Amino acid sequence: MNNSIQVIAPYWYNGFWVFDDERRGLVQEPFVSGVDDMIDYLVKDIEDAKKGFKMTFSAQPFPGFAQEIKKTREEFNGNWYKMTEAPYIEGWLCPALFKYFPVAPDTLYVKAEGA
Repeated sequence: MNNSIQVIAPYWYNGFWVFDDERRGLVQEPFVSGVDDMIDYLVKDIEDAKKGFKMTFSAQPFPGFAQEIKKTREEFNGNWYKMTEAPYIEGWLCPALFKYFPVAPDTLYVKAEGA
């Protein structure tokens, strides 16, 4: 399992949270099906988050992580994850997750902060 810390820079585009990662061939990759709600929650205190913010994530805990999300099930070649703390939002991560991990981690640790 990949235990490195990953960083992306999501931003708001045409009504969706999206991100680019040219190294992995992802351009305006959208977050949908509840993950957008997770992001709304994570960035609620970040000024101008829609202009862009830094999202750090890892399959291992890291200092300062804000939420632990657990895999609940697989569906449509993606995976559903649910926050382990209130507000317990559940969301689907599409197969782009496999560009960062060879298999879907049982747990992801995430943090959002200003760009």
